[in-house]
Amino acid sequence: MSYDPPRPAGRLLLTPEDKEAPARTHRLRRLGLGERPEPALDAFARGLAELTGAPYAMVNFPDEQRQFYAGLYVPAVAPVVRGDGTSPQVGRALPRDHGFCPHVVARRKALVLEDVRDYPRFAGNPVVDEFGIRSYLGAPLLDGTGLVLGTVSVADVEPRPWGKPGLTAIKEHAAHLVLRLEGLDGTLPY
Repeated sequence: MSYDPPRPAGRLLLTPEDKEAPARTHRLRRLGLGERPEPALDAFARGLAELTGAPYAMVNFPDEQRQFYAGLYVPAVAPVVRGDGTSPQVGRALPRDHGFCPHVVARRKALVLEDVRDYPRFAGNPVVDEFGIRSYLGAPLLDGTGLVLGTVSVADVEPRPWGKPGLTAIKEHAAHLVLRLEGLDGTLPY
């Protein structure tokens, strides 16, 4: 009888299935969203960052394969998160299995992670290693038809006690943004 020692399984991706992705993609295209940066949504993200004091803020529209940040705020000087003293480049798109927003979409409710390392399900997420994200606060953009269009979120490279005020603020801002998005006629009403 031979003994095979256990081998590390590597990074286990636990991104939930997104059955609404095709319907969401169709709805977003009808609204003219999810394919290009939107300056009004960048401004919205900047406002979220200022409100919460977080260095990163996003308005995210995921589809079947990726997440697209139509609204994005990153600090002018990104925090150093790599051992070699450099910071990763933050882009407008990430694979669907990166980050925490896909969990918000699947859960259909807000997600508060004060220190992602406290949650084994999230601690191995690529944004933890690649971008140094340590805390996250996000809420779904739930439209009038019951479809989750995307998320609004903030993130930090330090653990953050978001608490009830943070949760209330992100949910209120998500609800406010949905009202504005649903009134679209090809341009954002900002």
